[in-house]
Amino acid sequence: MTSQLGQYVRQVLFVFVAMVMAAQSAVAAPYAAIVMDARTGETLYETNSETRLHPASLTKMMTLYITFQAIQRGEISLDSLVTVTKNAAAEPPSKLGLKSGQRIALRYLIRAAAVKSANDAATAICEAVGGSEAAFAERMNRTAKAIGMTKTTFKNCNGLTAEGHLSTAHDMNVLGRRLFFDFPQYYNIFSRRRADAGVTTVANTNTRFLDAYKGADGIKTGYTSPAGYNLTASAQRGNKRIIATVFGGKSTAHRNAKMADLLDLGFREAPENAKVRKPAPIDAGALAIASAQAAQRQQPVPIASLTSSPRPLARPGSQAALAAAAMVNSMQGGIESALAQASAEDAVAMQIAQAVDYGGEGSDSGVTPRSRPVLQLAAAAPVPTSPEVITRMSTSGGRHWGVNVGRFSSRTAAERQLMQIALAETGTLAEGLRKIIDRPGGYDANFMGLTQDQADLACRRLQARAIQCFAIGP
Repeated sequence: MTSQLGQYVRQVLFVFVAMVMAAQSAVAAPYAAIVMDARTGETLYETNSETRLHPASLTKMMTLYITFQAIQRGEISLDSLVTVTKNAAAEPPSKLGLKSGQRIALRYLIRAAAVKSANDAATAICEAVGGSEAAFAERMNRTAKAIGMTKTTFKNCNGLTAEGHLSTAHDMNVLGRRLFFDFPQYYNIFSRRRADAGVTTVANTNTRFLDAYKGADGIKTGYTSPAGYNLTASAQRGNKRIIATVFGGKSTAHRNAKMADLLDLGFREAPENAKVRKPAPIDAGALAIASAQAAQRQQPVPIASLTSSPRPLARPGSQAALAAAAMVNSMQGGIESALAQASAEDAVAMQIAQAVDYGGEGSDSGVTPRSRPVLQLAAAAPVPTSPEVITRMSTSGGRHWGVNVGRFSSRTAAERQLMQIALAETGTLAEGLRKIIDRPGGYDANFMGLTQDQADLACRRLQARAIQCFAIGP
């Protein structure tokens, strides 16, 4: 009797194990892979590389890419102290163990996100750089499109599973190659076996592969149940550098073995000598347009009808600036009447300004252009209708730079954006000429009449507020 019972139990266990294995097989993450010659961007091998799948923590490559970009533009620094929010502290493992309200230097968060793949660190980074995780995700998507990641949609900055948060092996390979070429000064962080993350020392999640594969020096691992075991890796041997991505590995060992095979294939197929073709620079104009389109999808802030042009008395962050912002948010109505009045007044001011000889001693350009004839103001003709609308005039001469803050579908939307930015950023744009230009694709909103230094500083400050912009040269 006991023997029959034991046999029955063994049979039940066998069936149960078989069912579990079958279930695991049925939900196994899809496999995808790609191999590129990192020097040229040429694809040497691919399978399912354009299939949209869960990227898991490969997502953090974009989080770090944008962070390095923000540091380069002066939006934030490595020594900036980041205050950890409840949202960031509550992220599930892998994590650094940050506490809500804790302050920690950005450099430590970068190390934790790159080396340990800490979710709380990644979220703290994107909230510090973008203002919120949602705003940062918008920036991730705009940047992805700008660098050629055509099938990627980000919903968060750490890679935890979310509906619609998808990418491809090809897109992640493109991103990994961008990190290598666009930010070589930071790329070495991905090969560190251990790193000081401020509150503790963290170990690299990719140590096994880095130690096992000759020439490997990065980049990023990722794992969730829907994604499987993912890895983007790069290695150099002699004159050759290969970059490859694997999605859907069955285990760390399986993923690493697949990656080794892919890199071996790359080193076999890549030519010994190839001219390095770096990725093209990001199209700042296209990025600004995408940013403007994203801003238009948000709820517009109503602006009051004004009879004069108020000027904030304090820099952003002061009580006066906060009061001005609250006033703008609370008032209703349009600005068309004020703009019409200002446009007529500014036309006369422009004629006066044009009568002045720009350049000469004290000119920013150092070049003295030909003198202009003095206009007879008494005989000034009526201002003709023009696709160019000026909403404020600067009398500063010799300033030939500007800042574009987006392209909008209507003149009213462009006017609203210029007014809001002028109120918020009076410290750097007070001397700027607010100008709207009618283009075939919409209305460009610009601040003109700035020096190059003023334009660069203003754009960096706007980008720190998650407002995309680019400087316009003479």
